[in-house]
Parts: sequence; structure tokens; C-alpha cells
Amino acid sequence: MKTTFTAWDVTRYGGPDVLKPVSRTVPTPKSGQVLIHIRASAVTRADGMMRAGQPKFARLFLGLKRPRTGLVGTCFSGDIVAVGDNVTQFRVGDAVFAEAGLQFGANASYICIDASGSVLSKPDAVTYEEAATLFDGAMTSWHFLTRVAQVQPGENVLILGGSGGLGTAAVQFAKALGAKVTASASAKNADLLRSLGADQVIDYHSEDPLTHRATYDVVFDTLGVSSFGAAKPALSKSGRYMCPVLGLALLRDMVTTGVFGNKKAKFAAAGLSKPEVHREELEEVLALMAKNQFSPVMDRTYPLADLVEAHRYVETGRKRGNVVVV
Repeated sequence: MKTTFTAWDVTRYGGPDVLKPVSRTVPTPKSGQVLIHIRASAVTRADGMMRAGQPKFARLFLGLKRPRTGLVGTCFSGDIVAVGDNVTQFRVGDAVFAEAGLQFGANASYICIDASGSVLSKPDAVTYEEAATLFDGAMTSWHFLTRVAQVQPGENVLILGGSGGLGTAAVQFAKALGAKVTASASAKNADLLRSLGADQVIDYHSEDPLTHRATYDVVFDTLGVSSFGAAKPALSKSGRYMCPVLGLALLRDMVTTGVFGNKKAKFAAAGLSKPEVHREELEEVLALMAKNQFSPVMDRTYPLADLVEAHRYVETGRKRGNVVVV
């Protein structure tokens, strides 16, 4: 095994150019840990926001001037190459996928994580590239639709930002839950979303999806491009607006609607749930994959050495589904 490995350091908050490659010593797993040779890792919009330190109040948790760990990347897949004492659920050679969480460091060649953490065995039918994305778009969308909104069969669901990693997963999940699905995207992505199960696709360049003369039980704003106030007229009497991008306005609306009115604004930090919650939700996602009711949409794969270019591409806002580095 190599004694050093490549990782990517965040020297300061900013654009993709703040990312710098660094060489680190391959760690030895401590008791309860596993060492994983990373085969693929995701590059997500959330990774870009953390790299940029946005929203700024998030720096209270990430680090005031830079992420405390200095490394970047949260979601990955790979093979276990060493185990520490007291690890019984995994063995050397097991293929797994996992989330590093606030430890970061997934955009690298190796990582040590707790075996009892957010790590699952990778099914043979799921590629390393697909598995690396599941803790982001898939888990987040599944959490919001099933735990936050509790979507029921026959409900009308609008997904804003339907062509991204969260959106393409949400379209498939909402359809699997028996909802009538409308998604917003540019016209060039309409066929993709229809192939994933969307009953209707609205070109946001030509029409505001929230003024489409339709009433929605759930509006899932995957990108934070709207607000509860804008969505409220389009919501049913007990409609739910939810967004994974927390800002002060959403925080205010959550507090207000928690006390007054039937229409609700909701947020959840899915990635910060307990590992046992992550594992439960991802097992449900894997079950849908086994039944061909969900498949991650893969856009581009970059070499790990081109992480900066991968971040630049994600920041264009034109990605369709997921981006990974290998």
C-alpha cells in the first residue's frame, strides 16, 4: 500500500481556484475505524457552497476563515483496505459508500472513518460512481419527500430545479411515491425529466412554475431559487414548501408557519442526521434501485487531478444530475 496519498485543501473561502492539491500520509485506522481507498467521490453544489463559505452564517460551524479540517468533499465510495480493532461489520476488500460529513476529505485517494458511521456496503449492481452520489442528491431528496413532506399517493408535487442531482432524484422518488409530478427545468432537459417520470415539465425561461395556474401539495425547491412567500399562492390549503438551502428568510418563515396557518415552510439538514438514520434511508433508496424505480443520473466524470475544473462546471448551473471525480 502507498504511504502517501493525494487530497485537496481549501486554503481559504472562495471560488474553485482556492482548492490546492496536497500530499498526506496514509493514516492507520484507530479502534472502530476503517481505512478506505476511495474509488469515486461526488462534486456537488453543497460542496461548492461550503468551499465558498456560503451562507456566511454557516462559517460559525465550518470555521471562520476556512473549513477547520482544510479538506474538501463529503460523499464517496471505495474499498476497505484496513480495519482497526473492534470492527466486526466490515472486512478488508468490502466495497462501500459513505459520507465523511463535517470531517470532509472525500475528494482524495484515502480516508479513515468510523465503521459505525454513515457507511454502507455497496451492492454489486451499483457502480462506484453511482454509489458516490447517493449520500447527496438521493438521500437528501428521499429525506425531504418522505420524512419532511411525507408525500402521499395522488398529491401534486412541484420540483424546482428538476435537472440537478437533487431534482433528478426527486422526480423519480415522487413518482415512486405515487405523486403527480411537475418539474421545472430548461427546455433542453424536458425529455430527460419526462423519461424519469415527470408528468409535466415547465420551462422556467418562458414561464414561472409558481404561476402555472396549478395548485401543489408540495413545492420542493431543490436549489433555493424561490421562497415560501412566492410559493404560498400556489400551495394547497395544507401545502408544504421545503428547501435544503437554509437562509434567514426561510428560517423566519419556518418559525412563523410553525405557529400560524396551515401552509408550512420546511427545512431539514439531512446530511447532519444520525448515522442510523442515514443507513435506514439509504437502504430504502437501494431497495428502489433494485426495483428499477430509481437510478442516479450521471453527467460528467473527471479525474481527481481535475477537481478544480469539476467545481467550475458545477458552478455553471448546467449540470444534469451528478458529477464525480475518480
